[in-house]
Amino acid sequence: MAVPKRKTSRSRKGMRCAHQALTAPSGSICPKCKSFKMPHRVCPSCGYYKGKAFLEKEEV
Repeated sequence: MAVPKRKTSRSRKGMRCAHQALTAPSGSICPKCKSFKMPHRVCPSCGYYKGKAFLEKEEV
């Protein structure tokens, strides 16, 4: 079974974990209703994507 020969120092552990940070999801503005939406997805407020209606919006 593989066992580490030496203890990993705090510095080495920090260097290894330096690239594991989370990034905020990017967003875009819907050209039809000007609300925030995720890129490459149907707008949740108006139901349009690339100028075409994909979701029927229910009247409340």
